[in-house]
Order: sequence, then C-alpha cells, then structure tokens
Amino acid sequence: MRKLNSMENFKRDIGYQVLVQGDETILLTGTLNDIFHDIKIDVVVDSLSLEILTATCTFTAAPSQYCKQIEERLDSLSGIVIGKGLTRAINGALGGSSGCGNLRTLLMGLLPLALNVRASKGTEEDQDVLDVIHHQLQGTCIGYPVF
Repeated sequence: MRKLNSMENFKRDIGYQVLVQGDETILLTGTLNDIFHDIKIDVVVDSLSLEILTATCTFTAAPSQYCKQIEERLDSLSGIVIGKGLTRAINGALGGSSGCGNLRTLLMGLLPLALNVRASKGTEEDQDVLDVIHHQLQGTCIGYPVF
C-alpha cells in the first residue's frame, strides 16, 4: 500500500469563541489548525453598532515565511460594520496576492456570530436565545425562513 502524503491524509480544525467583555464589546476569536498552520485571530466589535474596533492575529505556525505579513493588513478591518456587504469588505481587506484565504475563511464564519450576540441580548435560556435569533435573522438563510 502506498504511503499518503500530508495533503492526501489531511485534517483541519477551525474553532470559534465569542465573549461579551466587561465593557460590552464583543471579543470574537477564531483559530485554524492543521499540519501547516496554527493561526489565531481576535476581533473586538462594538456590541451596538457591530463595527470592528480592532483585529489582531498570531501565526504560531505557517507554511511560508511571508504569511505573517498579513498582520499588517488587519488594520484595514477597523471600521467595517458586520452586516450587508461584509463579504465584499473582507475580500477587499484581505484578498488578492497580498491577502490570506485562510483568514478570510475564518472571518466569514466568525464575524456573523456578532449578529447572534446582539440579537440574543437580554435572554438567558438557550431556547429563548434560539427563538430571538430566529426572529431577528428571518430571511437571512434557509435555517431562518420568513413566516
């Protein structure tokens, strides 16, 4: 039997964590880990406007010495509001030959979680959270149909 190379037997883990901080800002943390990458990104968002205040990342492991240069472009995320046009804004900030597809992937899954935080504010029980989120996000995807 032929030995598989690292891409023929590949595993990638992506994780997201959300925390409302003491000053009511939202800390969104995303991680991406595989045989070549160990990346963490932290994004602080204003909980009322959903504007990105800061974004920082750490490359503990990367396949190229150039990967860490993307950290310079993270400042361009400041001021972006999470909502309509988010995909275009992320692609503008982190796309192209000097961008990073892995950070774009992380952010596309991570940033919309701020919408859920804002939508569920004031609820305590998990079912109440789901009900409020469903109501607030109606029509945004198949999981939240308009009735």
